Amino acid sequence: MSSIIDGIDYGPLAQLIGNWSGKKGIDKAPDNQANIDESKFTDELKFTVAGATENAEEQKLVSVKYHHVIRRTESGLIFHDQIGHWIYEPSTDIIMHSITIPRAVCVLAGGNFQEINGVSVFNVEAHAGSETFGILQSPFMIEKAKTKAFKMKLSVDNNELKYREVMSLHIYGKDFEHIDQSTLHRVTYDLA
Repeated sequence: MSSIIDGIDYGPLAQLIGNWSGKKGIDKAPDNQANIDESKFTDELKFTVAGATENAEEQKLVSVKYHHVIRRTESGLIFHDQIGHWIYEPSTDIIMHSITIPRAVCVLAGGNFQEINGVSVFNVEAHAGSETFGILQSPFMIEKAKTKAFKMKLSVDNNELKYREVMSLHIYGKDFEHIDQSTLHRVTYDLA
């Protein structure tokens, strides 16, 4: 697969393009009694090209936008809907991942890309209070379910995508690691 789409070199982000589907996701989150609850989920993830961007006539970026929908396996109900971008800065090899979820939480995580034995690996993280790769959340979320840190490892091996993301939370008076992980397969290679 070429990294050049419509004359723009998307670098490592090009291999994300398309529609992906997973049926074996695992969500580990605290229940309302502050115990770890494990749920199975299915997920759909769509990446489309977003183009090139220039900042202050010196920084050049490319990005893909995404929409990620997660449904509970047993009911089929959506319990997580997320949008954002994966952004690549070719001059520094920095990878950035922006996340917006309708719980009034936004994350800008940063990190790197590596090629390991033919597998493309994206590692990003963010921390509350950071001026660069940080987390913003509503007053309610800070008081009741504060996200303190975010970490994600995403890997692509041809038409298989795996991810593991960890949200470090302070909720119900305790610290928890909310973990989501899944394996998805590319269903279609669709640019739009």
